[in-house]
Amino acid sequence: MEVFGILLSLALLVTFAYRGFSVILFAPIFALIAASLSNLPLLPSYTELFMAKGVTYVKSFFPIFMLGAVFGKIMEETGMAQSIAHEVIQRLGKKRVIMAVCAAGMILSYGGISMFVCVFAIYPFASAMFREAQIPKRLLPSCIVLGVFCSTMDAFPGSPQIQNIIPSTYLGTSLYSAPVLGTIGGIFLIIVGYLFIEWRANVAMARGEGYGNHTRNESIIDENAKIPPWQLAILPLLTVLIVNALMTFVYKWDPTLLDAFQAMKLPLVAASVKNAIAIWALIVGLVTAIVLASVTGYKYIPKTSSLKDAMNAGALGSLLAIMNTASEVGYGNVIASLPGFKVIAESLLNVGANAPLFNEALMVNILAGITGSASGGMAIALDIFGKHWLQLTAAQGIPAEVVHRVASMASGGLDTLPHNGAIITLLAVCGLTHREAYNDIFGLTCLKIVTAFLVVGLYMLTGIV
Repeated sequence: MEVFGILLSLALLVTFAYRGFSVILFAPIFALIAASLSNLPLLPSYTELFMAKGVTYVKSFFPIFMLGAVFGKIMEETGMAQSIAHEVIQRLGKKRVIMAVCAAGMILSYGGISMFVCVFAIYPFASAMFREAQIPKRLLPSCIVLGVFCSTMDAFPGSPQIQNIIPSTYLGTSLYSAPVLGTIGGIFLIIVGYLFIEWRANVAMARGEGYGNHTRNESIIDENAKIPPWQLAILPLLTVLIVNALMTFVYKWDPTLLDAFQAMKLPLVAASVKNAIAIWALIVGLVTAIVLASVTGYKYIPKTSSLKDAMNAGALGSLLAIMNTASEVGYGNVIASLPGFKVIAESLLNVGANAPLFNEALMVNILAGITGSASGGMAIALDIFGKHWLQLTAAQGIPAEVVHRVASMASGGLDTLPHNGAIITLLAVCGLTHREAYNDIFGLTCLKIVTAFLVVGLYMLTGIV
């Protein structure tokens, strides 16, 4: 009955999320259904288990969600994000539209702009170029996925995206963990993913399929709109990366910074300074970039908006984003506490028990798929199994930095199942349905899963970090 409750709960969550119902509302409901079928009392399961884990996630990562959303909204309202996307797509031209869309997404996401803002910034120019080149529009979402949701999200060292930040708080590592291993995996993913989309486009166009007749969310570009030059627009992105690197490798953090707070016996205080450095460094980088973008771009904000509006919209938007993920984390942790899950987990932990990196990639993928969230699934996996994996890898001489990179890359695999919130939003922005566009996205999902395991194999064969 316990296992049946978990499967029923998961099926309901996937179905409701797929149909657009808020996980903030329904994740606790379905978690409590599973808890009740395991004979756990409902209200304590909600207040002491679901909420406790959700609040822990908010405490750890809300500053990054908020500052990232504010930064992204300022870059959007000032036209800086659009300027960069427009420049990249125009420079590469309609003969390389697919490459241009992917490249624009990589630049924006690696520079610290939230993935949702990247989608809104890229889509108008990308759809116009797809229409001009007569490339099927149904391939556009997969191009954006490759550019925004792949290598620059979790593979490349120093990525300021949340999927690269979470492991640092559990493992005491930095955002630059396993740089060579991550770069090789990221480049492999880009090359094979690009060739896959190009192949799909060539097959479609060879049989006479063009852009298609679309009426939903068709972009209209105002050629007279005043946007900043791309050289100015890219400075805040470079600032995030440079300041983050300086605060990580050059600035010497006082190892006693947390002593006074630990002495107060405050709840949820980080175990040590090294567990918080990645968050602190990125906070400084994002604040610096926000100030720079505000100063240099405010005059490009349209008269219908203002800097205050952009900041307020970003701050409010961050609440929805983090509460969605926190609800998924709360849901996952209720499920992970049930007897039925413990039976499943013990079985899965025995898969590749002598190869902890393989087991890590497997478990993170499964939990990301269950929650429909890369960050949510990875946070649950590291919270429950992180110390176990660290013990096993340390015994085999595997650095924690490799554990970080494998967790980060594996989180971006099964998370992009149909109920993933980012996928649902992406398709809505593009004016397409799952039936029209998801097959190609799923091709990239499979590639991302394979890449995480290839990275594990590469490390085991070469020891490269």
